[in-house]
Amino acid sequence: MMPENHDGLTRTDPNTARNTLGRRSFLGGMTLVTAAAVTGTTPALAHASKRLHYTAGTTLEQVGLPDPGKGYRRLKAHSGYPLVVREDLAKGKSGRDDRRHGLASLIQLTDLHVTDVQSPMRVEFLHPLAGSAFRPQEALGPLATASLVRRVNSLQGGPATGRAFDALVSTGDNTDNHEHVELDWYLTLLSGGTIIPNTGAHDHWESVQTFGDPLFYNPESHHSDKYKRVGFPQVDGYFRRVMAPVSSPGVKVPWYAVFGNHDDSVQGTLPSDWELLEAMYTSDRKITGFASDKDAKAFLRAAQGDGPIELSNSSVSLTRQVTADERREPFTPFEFIKAHLDDGINGSGPHGHGFSEDNLNSDRGYYTFQIAEGVTGISMDSTNRAGYTNGSIDDRQWQWLKSVLRAGSSVYYDDLGVRQQHDVSDTMFVLFSHHDSKTMNNAVLPGDGTGIRHLGPELVSLLSHYPNVIAWVNGHVHANNITAHKHLLDPRRSWWEINTASHVDFPQMARIIEIADNHDGTVSVFTTLVESNAPYQADYDTTDPDGLASLYREFGANDLHTMKRRLGESRDRNTELLLAHPWA
Repeated sequence: MMPENHDGLTRTDPNTARNTLGRRSFLGGMTLVTAAAVTGTTPALAHASKRLHYTAGTTLEQVGLPDPGKGYRRLKAHSGYPLVVREDLAKGKSGRDDRRHGLASLIQLTDLHVTDVQSPMRVEFLHPLAGSAFRPQEALGPLATASLVRRVNSLQGGPATGRAFDALVSTGDNTDNHEHVELDWYLTLLSGGTIIPNTGAHDHWESVQTFGDPLFYNPESHHSDKYKRVGFPQVDGYFRRVMAPVSSPGVKVPWYAVFGNHDDSVQGTLPSDWELLEAMYTSDRKITGFASDKDAKAFLRAAQGDGPIELSNSSVSLTRQVTADERREPFTPFEFIKAHLDDGINGSGPHGHGFSEDNLNSDRGYYTFQIAEGVTGISMDSTNRAGYTNGSIDDRQWQWLKSVLRAGSSVYYDDLGVRQQHDVSDTMFVLFSHHDSKTMNNAVLPGDGTGIRHLGPELVSLLSHYPNVIAWVNGHVHANNITAHKHLLDPRRSWWEINTASHVDFPQMARIIEIADNHDGTVSVFTTLVESNAPYQADYDTTDPDGLASLYREFGANDLHTMKRRLGESRDRNTELLLAHPWA
């Protein structure tokens, strides 16, 4: 079986201004909680806010969490997460706050999962087996994404360096089911504009949340269901508010897009060349289940990559008539790239949001971009055209990646580990992908003739050959997790892997990432989590966009399938990650 990662149809345990601002402003009044002592970390300084330019609007200031306990709970403001200094790869030197110079500042969004909830090509009935198949908050997703954009625009820049944001990168699963209408919504929300988040019928909502099935959360119904029995509220007029126009100001900094498996395959899992499934997107019939639990499990196993679908000869699909909509047609990787190149979605730029005509002509979903002077971003495409949840990269991309790294490294180590030196200008590299090193384990060969697939362990090893690699930033697993990749012989060949929670599953966060030269032989990478602009609580009859985004977060926090581990530990949240300077 595929490992559990809750992206796509994965199994749930049923038991469970570009320049650095002047001098650092010393903020008073807020004392951050001291970090727990863990291997490779040091406690956050008392009055750690004095190390920062600001904390407002970030989880350094406060964070919305349910109180401990069982049952349905509303969110409340809790003390902010501490700033944890991680010295796994290099020791911090005193006085570095006063020497620090910000080199780059960016925001990572990941796993937005902008969803056409009413699509016939969804399999919500599998949620008892695969929790991500249905989420009680999912209809409010576009409102929540717009609220996140408003939060990003309100921030002053990097809290640690004061540097205005150089870029925003969305690391995949921008859409949920690679439909044209989802692609249009996602691009509009990030570029700026207004959408009507409704498909099918114009005057009423058609999804499992209105079919009366007690397996799902039916917010408007007066009848009991699986969710109301644990405390979910009845919300009158809910879908009238969900169907209302949603406006987004668009991201006010240059933003870049990365492919995710949900941007490439059916439900982020099934190969896109299953013609029968593609026809279901624009059909007027929706499968609401299999008559046999055995067949439901067989479908799930196939979706997870455990072989072809083997349904019983007597398999019966339970269906319901819905309103067809041609906008639900699935897009191809070519069409995903082309849509980013349309003039109407430039927003704050750049044109193409990382993709170029070369990407379009070659059907390559990877590219490089300048984050800031001396800092280069590498956007990888870790999706596998053969389908299935997890990822890998083909040999063509692998060879391209090596050439990019060598072109920006005056010193590197070749495939045999021999030190090589040549006359080029050094740049620091930050890599971006959807999958992390552990979920790049999909070795299935697609039928496009690209041959070899390169997996996560190979990429981890490759990156250690290049001292210029600072970090690899990714998503997919919907959890906060930061991993130190330590080279045993040369500290300059060590680097950090930064994985951030999704915006679809609680805790629904984004992350600020800052790179700073400490001018003492070390580099600091600061990571700061941020929430959307939504208040922690709102009345259930609210019509305010941020109020409705608040319900999105509250329902997500109380989802039957939510997992506390997605929050990560203190060392995975707000951190200072120390490194040996690659060429000091």
